[in-house]
This record gives sequence, C-alpha cells and structure tokens, in this order.
Amino acid sequence: MTNETIAQEAQETRSSDDGLEEQASDTRQFVTFITGGEVFAVDMAPVQEIIRLPAVVRVPLAPPTLDGLANLRGKVLPIISLRRMFGFPEQEADDATRAVIIDVGQPLGFVVDRVASVVGVEPNQIEDVGSISSAVDTDLLSGIIKGVGGHAMIMVLDFEKLIKREFASIVGTAKSSGLTSALESNTDEMEEDVSDELQLVSFNVAEQEYAIAIEDVQEIVQVPETIIHVPHSQAHVLGVMDLRNRLLPLVSLRRMFGLPEQALDDKSRIVVLALGGSSVGIAVDGVSEVLRVAKSSVDAMPALLAKDADLSEIAEICRLDDGKRLVSVITVRNLFDHSAIKEALNTVNDFKRDADGDSAELEEDLDDDEQVVVFHLDKEEFGVPINSVQEIVRVPDELIHVPKAPPSVEGVINLRGSVLPVIDLRRRLGLPRVERSDRQRIMVFLIAEVRTGFIVDQVTEVLKIPKALIEPSPQLSSQQGNLLARMANMEKQKRMVQLLDPAYLVEGDELKNLARSQA
Repeated sequence: MTNETIAQEAQETRSSDDGLEEQASDTRQFVTFITGGEVFAVDMAPVQEIIRLPAVVRVPLAPPTLDGLANLRGKVLPIISLRRMFGFPEQEADDATRAVIIDVGQPLGFVVDRVASVVGVEPNQIEDVGSISSAVDTDLLSGIIKGVGGHAMIMVLDFEKLIKREFASIVGTAKSSGLTSALESNTDEMEEDVSDELQLVSFNVAEQEYAIAIEDVQEIVQVPETIIHVPHSQAHVLGVMDLRNRLLPLVSLRRMFGLPEQALDDKSRIVVLALGGSSVGIAVDGVSEVLRVAKSSVDAMPALLAKDADLSEIAEICRLDDGKRLVSVITVRNLFDHSAIKEALNTVNDFKRDADGDSAELEEDLDDDEQVVVFHLDKEEFGVPINSVQEIVRVPDELIHVPKAPPSVEGVINLRGSVLPVIDLRRRLGLPRVERSDRQRIMVFLIAEVRTGFIVDQVTEVLKIPKALIEPSPQLSSQQGNLLARMANMEKQKRMVQLLDPAYLVEGDELKNLARSQA
C-alpha cells in the first residue's frame, strides 16, 4: 500500500464531518493508528507503506520487541511489536492488525492494532508534550495533536528516538577481530592436525552405512517435488531435476547396488557429486553425519568382495567404534566410471538436446556460490560455512557432567580419545530447551584452538547458495549482530536461512573455561 493508497483509503473511512479541505502548503499529513487503546500518529514522509501482518522468521538474541524478519518483495524487513515496546499487554493479531513500514535509515515494520486514518494538521494544532502525562514515555513523542480526526488527543511518535533507545546496544558496534585473527593464525596448524584424517559425509542406504569424501560432495538437498522421468532410460536412472536453473541427473543407489526398492520420502536426500565438469545426484535413504576418521582406521576393500568392475567404486572400509561399526567408503572417481552414472549423464545430455537447451547457459559459476550446512533450531533454518564444520556426530544417550565446568556446558563426550565439551545451541541462543531426540546432532567447530560441540535439533542438508542471495542481516543487538550477521534470502523458495558465524559462538572468559574443561 503506497502513501497515495493510504491517503485514499483513509479518506474513504473518515466520516463526512471529519473531511479535510485542501490546506495551505504548511499543512502536515500524519498517519494515525491505534495500539493498546492509545491513539498515535506518525508523519507521512517516512511511511513507505502499510501491509497486512506477514509471516516472520524468528531471530535468536534479538530484542524481545522484535517479532522476527519478513520477506518484503525480496528484501529482509524487521517486524517490531509496538505493544511490547510500550509494555502493553500482548494481543493476538486479527484482520485489523497491520505493519506500518517506516524508513528511519532502513525500512522497519511496526505492528499496530489497526490503522485509523490520514489527517491534515496545521502547525498550530501541534502542542508540546511537556504538559501531559501518559502511559507512553514522553521522551519518545515529538508533539501532541488535539481535536483532529475525532480524537481528543493524538500522540506523535518520534520513531528515530524509539529505535535509538530500543537498539542502543548496536550503535557503533564493530566486530572484534581478535577471535577471527586467532582462527586465521591457526589455519596451518589445523591443516597439519587433519592431514592424517579423512573427512567424510556418511549416509544410509537399505540400513547400510556408506560415506563419501566431503570435498567430493557439492551439496545435499531435499528430494524435489518434481522429478522429470526420461523415457527409455535405464531403471537406476530416476530422472532429472531442476537445481537452480540447471538439469541434474538423479540415480538411485538402491538400484545401482541391487538393493530392495523403497519409495523416496521426507527423510530421503539427494547427495550432489561432481567430477570435472559433470554433476550427478544420488538418492539415499538419509544423511547421517560428517565424520573425521583416522586413516589408520581405514582398510582397503578385500579383493574377493569386488565381484565385478561395476562394484569397484567401494574401495575402502572404515572401522569405527572398535570395529562394531563398518562404513563403506565410495570413491567418486570410480563411481563416475560406473555404467549407471554414465547412463545418467548421457540421459541428461540427450534431454538437453531434445529440449534445445543451451548447456553452456545452464552451467553455474561455482565461484558465485557459498556452501553451507543447514540445520534446524525449533522451526527456523540456520546455516554455517561447510569449511567451519569439523564433523557432525550423534548425541550420545548420556553426556558426562564435569564438576566446575562452565554453566553453558551440558557435559563432555569422548571423541576418539579427546574430551569434547558440548553446549546446547538452543541455550546459547536463548531458545527454549527440548527433550533429546534421535534427530539431534552435535556439530563440532574449532573456535580459537578449542574444539567445541553444539547440539542442534536436526542437520538437514548441505546447500550451495548464490552469493547474490546473501545479504547483511539487520543488526538488532550486539550479540546477534556478530553471531548472525548475514542471511540468505531465497525468495523463490520462500526460505530465509540465518547464517551463523561459529567464531562468535564462544568468546572471552568462556573460551578459557572451555579450554580448562578439556584438560
């Protein structure tokens, strides 16, 4: 709703005896609205539009007055509750509830109970606030309008003062470079530490566990709503899917390995693999973990088990949990030599030719993408850069509680002979705690030389996000401004993924306490 539309609608809702004649050029226009039984006004100039209350993404560590972030025509819009700002009782939104979009340096949406009208006010009708008493702090008012629009008194809000007071903690906030520097200086040491390890993405197919080197995994995505089935293709080729304007051939690992059929469901995932200029998606029953495995725990596949050349893609076996858990490691180069993969790649090439598609235009510039691991907390999606994740492991039945450990630490686990402190990320972000479940995972990060695990509700996918869709998040508090400084706003998919910087998950004295808990 534009300013012109606001004025037009307000004119229609005013009674005839309140009609305003066109005034001289010094007449000011105000939008009036009601919140908590009080009547307020705001100068028309900064009002961009008035909209129905949109769906929002909740932001951890933000001020309690923030309802969340909404997508307004491709732009991230903070939605703020005026009731909460003024300490009024909460009230459920209804058909009259609106968000007034006001630009005070950046657009912000303020939730009001209802919009009343647009009124023209002469300068002599605006009085000073010093002589009144109100439930609203008069420091936030720029004046009082009396006897206009059928209201005895209308309070004129100064939204600039309102924002400065509510979000004062972010004024002048700048990211501290100390922790980042510590991480950067430690990069070479990290690479030395992991040189004797393999980092693998593990997944399940027919209750068997397989893994692929993480550097060969482009991304992990959910099963699309539409898979285009290609006539005359072999049985193991599921078809092709659209992945950000390029065609991706899909292959069923169950069919490739001669395992029983099972329909894809909400737990199934597509693991996107690449070799050279070719990409293929393999359908698996579910993705389990990101593993770091010592090379000493990896054995070559016994020659007798490789019955024919088409099974040579499984070249190694990992022995985990003292040999109780065996994971078959698939070599991507060998996988691309499999007749099923070759057939899938040929199928998609034929499909492109039949559709007269220009394959050069369908290829995506990978340098313009950022690869993130997506996880859930409550109903919201978060992401972290994939190269920041050391590994992802299951949450054990019990965490070992350590006396005098930092209050934020839920406990510790034994991770291949090392003590790993574990923090509930919900608690770190001020979200309500939940009961432990099988879907929860521990994401392991190295923060200023301290390896730390964080419990998340569920790890869902590895996603490549075009950098053009990533933008700075509105800074709403000093903690949120550092930890959740960016957001992926994927308007077409109706998704907003808050991007978390692990370097700011633990800082200051808490880092020292965590280091001591590992000793």
